[in-house]
Amino acid sequence: MERDMFDTMTMTKAVGGLCSTFLVFLLGAWLAEEIYHSGGHYGEQAYVIEVADAGAVEEVVEEIPFDVVFASASAEDGEGLWRACRSCHALEAGQHGTGPALYGVVNRPVAFYDDFNYSGALAAVAEVWTPDNLNAFLENPRGYAPGTAMSYNGMRDVEDRANLIAYLATFGE
Repeated sequence: MERDMFDTMTMTKAVGGLCSTFLVFLLGAWLAEEIYHSGGHYGEQAYVIEVADAGAVEEVVEEIPFDVVFASASAEDGEGLWRACRSCHALEAGQHGTGPALYGVVNRPVAFYDDFNYSGALAAVAEVWTPDNLNAFLENPRGYAPGTAMSYNGMRDVEDRANLIAYLATFGE
């Protein structure tokens, strides 16, 4: 009788040897991890590298009040910024787009047009679109009036906001 070299018993021994070797490696890795990281993995840092300017105080940027910025605003520069607004708004009285007409918006009541469905969030934050209210709204519409339907992300630069408001103020005077 001739025995086959790879009979069932030989295969079982080979697979068992591979599995036990793998188990030894896993247990060795776990043991090494416990030895080198005793006290937990998320403890205090063992060595801190000192940095020369670690205690330096950040330079405080003095913010200029909006009234001062608005006093020197340029309506001509604001005209170029209007492009971002005109996809949803119109400057003709009573002509609405996705948003209400902005003709005479500066210093007029927030919910001015009866034929436009304003979101309640706007009426809750202001009664009149003063330059200061427009500035805060244009900077971050959803932050200023949570729940507003306006999907614009905001205009970060205060000079740009002042210029745009100065441009809008030229309509409906």
